Amino acid sequence: MKFISWNVNGLRAVAAKGFAEIFESLDADFFCLQETKLQKGQIDMEFVGYQSYWNYADKKGYSGTAIYTKHSPLNVTYGIGIDEHDHEGRVITMEMPDFYLVNVYVPNSQDGLKRLDYRVHWEEDFRNYLKGLAEKKPVIVCGDMNVAHQEIDLKNPSTNRKNAGFTDEERACMDQMLAAGFADTWRQLHPEEVKYSWWSYRMNARERNAGWRIDYFLVSSPFMSKVVSADIHNEIYGSDHCPVELVIC
Repeated sequence: MKFISWNVNGLRAVAAKGFAEIFESLDADFFCLQETKLQKGQIDMEFVGYQSYWNYADKKGYSGTAIYTKHSPLNVTYGIGIDEHDHEGRVITMEMPDFYLVNVYVPNSQDGLKRLDYRVHWEEDFRNYLKGLAEKKPVIVCGDMNVAHQEIDLKNPSTNRKNAGFTDEERACMDQMLAAGFADTWRQLHPEEVKYSWWSYRMNARERNAGWRIDYFLVSSPFMSKVVSADIHNEIYGSDHCPVELVIC
């Protein structure tokens, strides 16, 4: 069973850059999108054999998530059940017979770390939400988590220590997530490999491969035995992020 996660940084924009062809070529069972930047009715993009589920932010042109699935879910919910967090379209949870799939777009701490305190608060509530799900059945959580966890996960760690996505606070949140019983599938399978999933649009970062690995598939730790492979499709363009992949048996 194949899963794809991709922050498209505006689905209407990437639709003009070959999204449909990329979608079909990847042929995933579940295709999770972040930062769709849509409101309901702004795009008509369905694919034969897939159902789709959308979570829209209240604010126009901002955030948003979606899941395309070949498999009918038992249940789908939106948000994490906490009103202060559930107006930005950041989470979709799909219950399947053997697992929960959670698609997430984690809040960015923003320039000057203006939103760092909120981000840390959000992380605690999201982690508790996942722990609650994991008490019922295994969890697969994917998306743009807006943190490079270790120095190996970004090109220039020394100059980014106090920048959004590589602060001590954000990295500690990922530490706490893993300690809560989740595994970083890519790093588990590729402990020494350097590969990135996001590149700034500034200073030809992608051409120089000055990137960050901030897009993840995490799974409940016992579920790692089901993981066949994890990949980062840095050959695919269309967004400032590239798709990441998980295959389970």
